[in-house]
Amino acid sequence: MRIGILTSGGDCPGINATIRGVCKTAINYYGMEVVGIHSGFQGLLTKDVESITDKSLSGLLNLGGTMLGTSREKPFKKGGVVSDVDKPSLILQNIRELGLDCVVCIGGNGTQKTAAKLTAMGINIVSVPKTIDNDIWGTDISFGFDSAVTIATDAIDRLHSTASSHKRVMVIEVMGHKAGWIALYSGMAGGGDVILVPEIAYDIKNIGNTILERLKKGKPYSIVVVAEGIRTDGRKRAAEYIAQEIEYETGIETRETVLGYIQRGGSPTPFDRNLSTRMGGHATELIAKGEFGRMVALKGDDIASIPLEEVAGKLKLVTQDHDLVIQGRRMGICFG
Repeated sequence: MRIGILTSGGDCPGINATIRGVCKTAINYYGMEVVGIHSGFQGLLTKDVESITDKSLSGLLNLGGTMLGTSREKPFKKGGVVSDVDKPSLILQNIRELGLDCVVCIGGNGTQKTAAKLTAMGINIVSVPKTIDNDIWGTDISFGFDSAVTIATDAIDRLHSTASSHKRVMVIEVMGHKAGWIALYSGMAGGGDVILVPEIAYDIKNIGNTILERLKKGKPYSIVVVAEGIRTDGRKRAAEYIAQEIEYETGIETRETVLGYIQRGGSPTPFDRNLSTRMGGHATELIAKGEFGRMVALKGDDIASIPLEEVAGKLKLVTQDHDLVIQGRRMGICFG
């Protein structure tokens, strides 16, 4: 059997570990031939590929980024590297010419949606969920999330000393346009006093009152963790907007920090390395069994899979009744 593998969308820690998990299992256990597809779906359009051997996979486990490269090429939308052809038909033609029996697609929500559409065309697809945002529906955790939370938590830990020394409010902005999982998990782990996520509405006066009440209790500094996708005036970044509003409401000196792409780079945590390895191996197992059109998923402690058609177009979002939100409120943390 000859399989292809690609990575699409934004980079995140654990992609290379997943590639390694897929390919080592395919080559060493199942005796499959593996073709690496460069630059995501763009590589399927241009036939930019390479043969992957066991030697090619050395040193990948702890390496950030993706050895195959990535892009945000969308095969079912106009534009991109090839804009004057029927891109889905070209992909189907190229897959046949390359002799691929299946394509493994590693990516986030957009990739899962594209994978579902390719499956509907009759192409054999198996996908693996990848995102630091942890917002892919159908899996409890996506690889990359734990690494991003670890990086964000470390940053929050460091801000505590600065905030304490200067008796300031420190606002830190983490990634998460539509889903606030990184803000929630890093904010709780890092001892945030206010945690703002896109899914839960906030009142700036409540935030100001929370900070002033802390001051009355002899707590002269506060840590505010915000997801980048929270509501603002539309002109400023989340951290800048919230910092200015807090300073206006409380009169306390407030500074902001934007963590940015640091959350997506570098080595994956041990948890993500193991999750990536398990997910990659399970993807190859699905191929060997002929179970196509499925996304690998973590369910509790087990690796399972679900139909791609159930995943496409859905988001997993933070809810008011999540354990961390409920416990946080019991401890006096302000969520808005």
